[in-house]
Amino acid sequence: MTSFTIFGTGNMGTAIGSVLTAGGASTKHIDTSTTEPEVTGDVVILAVPYAAVAAIVATHGAQLAGKVVVDITNPLDFTTFDSLVVAADSSATAELAAALPESHVLKAFNTNFAANLTAKTVGADSTTVLIAGDDADAKAKLASAVTAGGLNAVDVGTLSRARELEALGLLQVTLAVKDKISWSGGFALVHG
Repeated sequence: MTSFTIFGTGNMGTAIGSVLTAGGASTKHIDTSTTEPEVTGDVVILAVPYAAVAAIVATHGAQLAGKVVVDITNPLDFTTFDSLVVAADSSATAELAAALPESHVLKAFNTNFAANLTAKTVGADSTTVLIAGDDADAKAKLASAVTAGGLNAVDVGTLSRARELEALGLLQVTLAVKDKISWSGGFALVHG
């Protein structure tokens, strides 16, 4: 059985944890306001704001070597909700992969709202987690845990696709902030 360590105890960390636990996975949460001596999970999920990732890497980077590390962040400009704060030819996940060269870095969950993970639906459709990364085994491990927890999972390609996922995340959050959709709305992937 795959074990997960989730950094973050907010809405997203809690919702992701509930999906994984429903599928039989072992999960442990780490509150980022404390310094946890050991990261034990096979898969580590960074369910924190983009700005908090650097401190996690600085404190726990050596412990993340050899692990699957899942970045769920959307590197938004929170003053305008109008742009991403990473270079146009990069992504938050590419930055993380460069900082953790011995880890298997994935992008996932950034196009989902916590409410959709908890309800397992977006409107009338099943919630789908989009996964990008360069390690096929790491993607399969995460996808298996997600589907065991009752959601759909789709491999969208290499880690370079993280840029497009972050752009989609920006659009979805912007729509919710401007009350164009609810925080229980969002984008669904319809299989047909």
